[in-house]
Amino acid sequence: MLRGSGFLTPEAARDYLFALAREEGFDAMGIAAADAIPAAGPRLQQWIAEGAHGDMDWMPETAVRRAAPANMWPDVASLLMLGLNYGPDEDPRVILAERARGAISVYARGDDYHELIKGKLKRIASRFVPRAGAPGAVEVKVFVDTAPLMEKPLAQAAGLGWQGKHTNLVSRDKGSWLFLGAIATNLALPADVPEVDHCGSCRACLDACPTGAFPAPYQIDARRCISYLTIELKGAIPRELRPLVGNRIYGCDDCLAACPWNKFAALGREVRLSARAENRTPALAELARLDDAAFRTRFSKSPVKRIGRARFLRNVLVAIGNSGDASLAAEAERHLDDAHPLVRGAAVWALSRLLPPTEFTALRAAYAGETDGDVREEWRQARACGTGEQS
Repeated sequence: MLRGSGFLTPEAARDYLFALAREEGFDAMGIAAADAIPAAGPRLQQWIAEGAHGDMDWMPETAVRRAAPANMWPDVASLLMLGLNYGPDEDPRVILAERARGAISVYARGDDYHELIKGKLKRIASRFVPRAGAPGAVEVKVFVDTAPLMEKPLAQAAGLGWQGKHTNLVSRDKGSWLFLGAIATNLALPADVPEVDHCGSCRACLDACPTGAFPAPYQIDARRCISYLTIELKGAIPRELRPLVGNRIYGCDDCLAACPWNKFAALGREVRLSARAENRTPALAELARLDDAAFRTRFSKSPVKRIGRARFLRNVLVAIGNSGDASLAAEAERHLDDAHPLVRGAAVWALSRLLPPTEFTALRAAYAGETDGDVREEWRQARACGTGEQS
C-alpha cells in the first residue's frame, strides 16, 4: 500500500482521503477525473446565450474557466467531491401557509455553510498533503460553491448523485439535500463510476415550482426562480412574479422538498447544521423593523447577511404585500421614507395590496414629491392596476 519513501499509492491516497472526509462528517464522497465533464461547458454557454442567467454577470465572466477544471488550474488531475447532508427535520413548505411569517430557505437558517465546509476541507487537505508525496510535489486546492467550478456535474461524475430535473444534485441516499465541496489535486487518483439518472417519469420538482422556472426538465430559467429573485437579483422583483413569491423572503425550497428521494435523506443522519430558532418562522413585522445595524446583528455569520438590508427588506415587503394582513400595512408605510429606493418601491407595492383605495390614494398624494424614477413608476403602476386590489 506504500510507495517509495513511505508515500501513499494512488489507491491508498484515495482511501486515506475518504477516511479523512468521514472523520469530518461528510456523508457522500467520490473521485472525478479533471476531464470528466466535457459536455458541461457547451451546456453552460448555451444557457448563458439564452440569457437564462439573468443579471448574474459573473456567469458569463467566468464561463471559460468554469467549463473545465483545467481551465481554472492547468495542473489539476483529480477532484475529491464531497457532500454534506443538510436535510431538514420537517417539511420546509409548511411555513408557506403562515402568511404573516417569512420563509427562509433551509440552507440559510443556520451559520454560513461556506465557512463550515471550507474549514473541513482545509483540515482534510492539511493532513493529506504530507502523506501523499514529497514536499512540494503534491498540491491541493479547496472549493465551496464560490469558485468557478461546476460542482454538480463533477459530483455526478464522482458518483455522489445525479442532476435531477430541477438541475440540483439528487442522491439515492440523501435526496436533494446535499451541500457540495471539492478538493482538487495534481495527483491522478482512481476515479469512481459516475451516477446515472434515476428520475424516471417523475416531475414532482417541476410541478412544485411556484413561478414556472423550468421551461423543460433539466433546464432552469434563473430569471423566474425565487431563489434568484430573492438573493441574486439586485433590482425590483418583476411585478408579475411578486404575488407568486408568497412569503418566501430568502430562497425557495419547493423543488427540493418535492423530490421523492428525500424519504431516504434522514436515514442515519446526525444533526450537524442546526438552524437558528429565530430563522425557522420569523414574523414579518419583526423583520420589517430592522435597521442596518440590527440587520447585520440579526444575521451575523448567516448567508442572508450577504444580500444586504435593502434587498432583504424588498423581500420582506413583498411578503407583507402577499400576506393579506392589513395590520402589517403600518410596517410597510414606515418604509415609504426609507433611504433606499428599492425599499421604498417595495413598500408602495405592499401598501397597494393591503390598503383600501381611499387610504392608498391619500398616501399617493402625500408622496407626490418622490424623486426616484423607479419609485415613481411603482406609484404609477399601483394606480393603473387599481389601488388596494392587484398590482
